Amino acid sequence: VQLQASGGGLVQAGGSLRLSCAASGNIFRISKMGWYRQAPGKQRDLVAVITSGSSTTYADSVKGRFTISRDNAENTWFLQMSSLKPEDTAVYYCNANIKTSVYYAQDYWGKGTQVTVSS
Repeated sequence: VQLQASGGGLVQAGGSLRLSCAASGNIFRISKMGWYRQAPGKQRDLVAVITSGSSTTYADSVKGRFTISRDNAENTWFLQMSSLKPEDTAVYYCNANIKTSVYYAQDYWGKGTQVTVSS
């Protein structure tokens, strides 16, 4: 199984970006999809998660500005980021809990995509 993230880049404060993550390989079912971020010198933190039932959870710092969504048919999920702030600058990683069979599931990570917000 591989996760490929895309959509990062450089944007001015107040701007928007949309991240995408596509999962490929031996996928039976994806139960949970998410985005995490890691700024230089800091730990990797949860940004947003969406479950198979489309229940969402957001970090307090992004509520009202970021929206996570998923396309189950394409094993793809997205993070729409609006009203970006310099403190949103980080490497963004996609994550998913994926079943490769009825009996086995594990977490997978994408390689990360850089988001830089200039002031």
